[in-house]
Amino acid sequence: MQSYEVISGPLADAAVWRGALIWAVALYVPLSAPLSRLETSLETSTIPEDWRQGILILSSLLLALAVGLATQLGCSWALGPGWASSLGVVAVGWSLLLVFSNRGSD
Repeated sequence: MQSYEVISGPLADAAVWRGALIWAVALYVPLSAPLSRLETSLETSTIPEDWRQGILILSSLLLALAVGLATQLGCSWALGPGWASSLGVVAVGWSLLLVFSNRGSD
């Protein structure tokens, strides 16, 4: 019987992509700090305001997804896909805890 899969390997597993999205949500806030340099450079550029916001949003989402996918693949290799996704859920909770605790100190 022939297999008609377009993608094979670890990226063909839907659990890897779900885990990558969980990790992307968990790492979105910590990864937004390095993007502040991009934001300041966009402010001085001649790009229109609408394009600047789009570039900033797209770059932050792509960065979070790429880091989330790399984290999920690394944790899946070390722990297994189920454990890696569960650890991502814990990271989301920890990230939310840190965000809400910092709001109280402001």
